[in-house]
Amino acid sequence: MELLSPWTSPLIGCISSILPAYSSLLCSFLVFSVCSSCYCFLLVLQRDAKGQYLFDLICHHLNLLEKDYFGIRYVDPDKQRHWLEVTKCIAKQMKSQPPFTMCLRVKFYPPDPAALKEEITRYLVFLQIKRDLYHGRLLCKTSDAAMLAAFILQAEIGDYDPGKHPEGYSSKFQFFPKHSEKLERRISDIHKTELIGQTPETSELNFLQKAQMLETYGVDPHPCKDVSGNPAFLAFTPFGFVVLQGNKRVHFLKWNEVTKLKFEGKIFHIYANQKEDKKIILTYFAPTPEACKHLWKCGVENQAFYKLEKSSQVRTVSSSNLFFKGSRFRYSGRVAKEVMEQSAKIKREPPEIHRAGLVPSRSCPSITHGPRLTSVPRTRRRAVHISIMEVVLIPLLKIARAFLSMYVTALGGA
Repeated sequence: MELLSPWTSPLIGCISSILPAYSSLLCSFLVFSVCSSCYCFLLVLQRDAKGQYLFDLICHHLNLLEKDYFGIRYVDPDKQRHWLEVTKCIAKQMKSQPPFTMCLRVKFYPPDPAALKEEITRYLVFLQIKRDLYHGRLLCKTSDAAMLAAFILQAEIGDYDPGKHPEGYSSKFQFFPKHSEKLERRISDIHKTELIGQTPETSELNFLQKAQMLETYGVDPHPCKDVSGNPAFLAFTPFGFVVLQGNKRVHFLKWNEVTKLKFEGKIFHIYANQKEDKKIILTYFAPTPEACKHLWKCGVENQAFYKLEKSSQVRTVSSSNLFFKGSRFRYSGRVAKEVMEQSAKIKREPPEIHRAGLVPSRSCPSITHGPRLTSVPRTRRRAVHISIMEVVLIPLLKIARAFLSMYVTALGGA
């Protein structure tokens, strides 16, 4: 791994348009953190490198040990989201041409964020849930919304200071897809009077504990339609399977009630046993077969992670009946109980955290958006130090040619 100087960062946007594509025995990954100093580093990997290797490298860069809650997400040319499979070759999972963009995201939301061992893990989960709030995925009533936003303000700008925070200062920040002036005033009132003296760590922890109590905590929505053609969002949370229509939760099945997940084409089925041996089957229609397969894989992984006692209990599952040709998939990783047990064994000095200040104006957390429960304007975002990582993959020869071109140009002008 080679650390590159800050002035190399402009290459990220121009290399692919300047140079022709080359094939190589090696793949190189230009990984950049959207940070205030804007640095980047170069990773050279074998073309057959698996997803686990890249994931471990990013977690090492973040000094993250409780990494089982996270995953690498990417979007294919058809705008379909995927989780990078750690057991498969990276190159074979990519359908588009380089450069590739990937993001580190919370894949399995902690059932109790306060129980996380390390502060750095809580901070990254805090960033993810703050993003969920901004994108309208974390639904809540007005009083809860005001408290959550006030916790964010306290965590990221500190105590209210009349000299630094003029009248209407909270209106310069956007915490939700949309909100009223009345809500902005309420956020300011809480921040001014109720949270004085709270450290960033305490405010983040209070934020997580508040968010955890909401019905849509941990929701990563998959757009579908029910059998009547009504739009719905399906999601898997730490506590079970959820169906949302509008702003309401219309179905909730605990993980111990879910018995089987199945898909055929665009049709997704979930089988469950509820009280008094009541068996139910819920059927939904995804936009495409690829979206349905992604939904099914997410369900299989979430069910294994939260429901099983040990990873040795994980089994390969089929997407359909034995008489039909279907997909086979197996969750690879530790389950929630094992992760908690492993976290309890961590004994090290807490790593330093370089927190990001809250960005004024209508900030947008990422360039790779998933489906939203409500629409959000896309606008520019200032860089932060610890953020959800962006990963760009560019062939090594392109970078070498770009450096050579810049070097020749510099000599000619000297």
